[in-house]
Amino acid sequence: MQPTRVLQGLRYRKLRLTTKDVNKGFYKGTGTGSMGRHTNKGGYIIEWSKVRTYVVPSLEGFKLTPFVSKNVRKLYGHYDDAEGPRSPSAYLARWKSENGFD
Repeated sequence: MQPTRVLQGLRYRKLRLTTKDVNKGFYKGTGTGSMGRHTNKGGYIIEWSKVRTYVVPSLEGFKLTPFVSKNVRKLYGHYDDAEGPRSPSAYLARWKSENGFD
């Protein structure tokens, strides 16, 4: 009995490891990395040099508007569609009536 051609060739080595490829004890993880370290007493110390920070550019003069209007209020009552307030057509009709066309 021989392994398949994919397993024989070098292509298999370039594929990602999965839990089916290795023995038990393999933990893939999420790729998030650590933000600190564990202490001897079971605590966790955050090392701020490892914490990710994101720089947001200045939004002054930004011409695009959000899709959800600030004037939208909660709807209470009767709806024409079976979906009720979750109806996409009702949402778009109300948005266009309050915000105009973009």
